[in-house]
Amino acid sequence: MNDRVNPLIHALPDGEAEIALVLHLPWEDVAALGQEAGRLAARMQRPVTLDEAVSHRLRSARAAATHAKPPTAMPAAASASVSSLPGRPPAEQARQAIDRINGSTAPGHETA
Repeated sequence: MNDRVNPLIHALPDGEAEIALVLHLPWEDVAALGQEAGRLAARMQRPVTLDEAVSHRLRSARAAATHAKPPTAMPAAASASVSSLPGRPPAEQARQAIDRINGSTAPGHETA
């Protein structure tokens, strides 16, 4: 953990905790969170924030981990990271991430 800034932690009345964080994420992760927020909003039938989407994702991951099967060896192809994809200029990454969050693609800007 980086000790430059201690995150603010608040106890909530329902027994949970609230932690204020600043995250530096690739645009692809921001787009994935936007899509998660969209799915969650559709299920809850109300707008949700990216904060809520992150909280939901963390809770889902924790629940899945407690019910997960024992780990098995992953094939080499499945373990390749997203970073092995060819690089794109940051402005292009940002535009594509925003398009994915909005669920649209600007004319002439289709992704491969």
